[in-house]
Amino acid sequence: MAGKNNKIDFSVIIPLYNKAFHIPKAIHSVLNQTCQDFELIVVNDGSTDDSLKIVRQIIQLSDKPINIHDQSNTGVSTARNNGARLATNDYIAFLDADDWWHPSYLSEMKQLIERHPEAGIYAAKYAQVKHGKKKDAVIGVPDGFSSGYINYFAVYAKTMWMPLFPSSAIMPRRLFLDYKGFKPEIKLGEDFELWVRLALKYPVTFLNKVLVFYNQDVDVSDRGVSPKRFHTPETHFVYHLEQFKEDERKNPDLKILLDRLKADALLKYHLHGINPEETRKVLRNIDLNHIPPSIRRQYAYPKTLVRMYWHIKKKLSGAKQLLLRQMADTKN
Repeated sequence: MAGKNNKIDFSVIIPLYNKAFHIPKAIHSVLNQTCQDFELIVVNDGSTDDSLKIVRQIIQLSDKPINIHDQSNTGVSTARNNGARLATNDYIAFLDADDWWHPSYLSEMKQLIERHPEAGIYAAKYAQVKHGKKKDAVIGVPDGFSSGYINYFAVYAKTMWMPLFPSSAIMPRRLFLDYKGFKPEIKLGEDFELWVRLALKYPVTFLNKVLVFYNQDVDVSDRGVSPKRFHTPETHFVYHLEQFKEDERKNPDLKILLDRLKADALLKYHLHGINPEETRKVLRNIDLNHIPPSIRRQYAYPKTLVRMYWHIKKKLSGAKQLLLRQMADTKN
């Protein structure tokens, strides 16, 4: 995508909705990059808290221009897509408002692009952060792998840790716009649906170094992946994977990955009788040999029994956490 003599500049896009507590860290992680060849676009998606006010305060204190696009609340996909349309540089980098980057992220990604100019997606390893503790993502690359092209489908299927997510992904702006970006109708897994479309046509390049921090401390009610929330067939990425049926026949690695994702994502729908007709249709086409035994058994056993198992497990987990807190309070 990039010519060897072309300058590589980034358009950093932060979609923002009610992240007043987190947005300063995200923005400062961009402003403090060792590579300053970027423009920063914050797309305020109709925030109702102090998010926009805080961004404007940061702008007043910063010598780096920060562009704000204010829109009514239409969802993160539309916010990212609008940011990409406003971008003026050749490469777009997304950063969610509750995540942050290592200071050398853009610099090292720039070097990755220079080494692999034909890729369609560039990504760096990330760490999940919860309660202040960092856990490196277990990406399914070979031991000793440092950087280069990866088989996105095989790498994902190996450990079932996603190799990339929006805050760790960079792509050519032209390519993103050609593929019409994220589909706004998908509310869960919209990024994965786009990665599959791109990875089927273009190489994916990965830097096996933790440079991105994925915040897991955000209230789950604010997340599209909230475990309390069920999605309709129109809004859940699994039901949109049927578009790749022909690709699955030609690509065994894609077939294995999609079968595992479908079985895992639709288990709670199966157990609770949600979207039953559409769910059965998807599950019918899964090769059970691709599914881990622990998941396969839950489909085979009576639904009432499996639901009871999870209910008891949740109760025991809650009791354990309560006991640990009481022990800690006693020590203090």
